[in-house]
Amino acid sequence: MDTEYKSPRILRMKDLPAKVGFAPSTIYELVAKGEFPRPFKILPSGRAAGWLESTIDEWLRQCSMNNDGG
Repeated sequence: MDTEYKSPRILRMKDLPAKVGFAPSTIYELVAKGEFPRPFKILPSGRAAGWLESTIDEWLRQCSMNNDGG
């Protein structure tokens, strides 16, 4: 039984437009409205922030489920 463990992947803002199809400004606007997951600080004392890819994948799944009937 081979179970492969995949370490979590952190996406930065530069990765998101290709993944979700929105410009950074739209992503920031959606975050501000509470309609997109908030990023987390990669290091507590640092400035760098990101999203777990699994969080974004789940958000995309939820969006597709909410819009499946058009």
